[in-house]
Amino acid sequence: MSESEDVRDRLRRMRGQAEDLEKAAEQASDPSERRRLQDEAHRLESRSVQVSGMASGDIYPME
Repeated sequence: MSESEDVRDRLRRMRGQAEDLEKAAEQASDPSERRRLQDEAHRLESRSVQVSGMASGDIYPME
């Protein structure tokens, strides 16, 4: 497996985890748990955007 395939697989997993966390947040009845899950999903989404940008050669990370 090439390095670019590894990055694509990693990004796919990160985005899948973020989606799973968002779904879990929608199902959570406790507001603090819902917020924690949403925050974690947003962190994963942000990280996947940053990794994607770095993999594409963009030298300026997303903020």
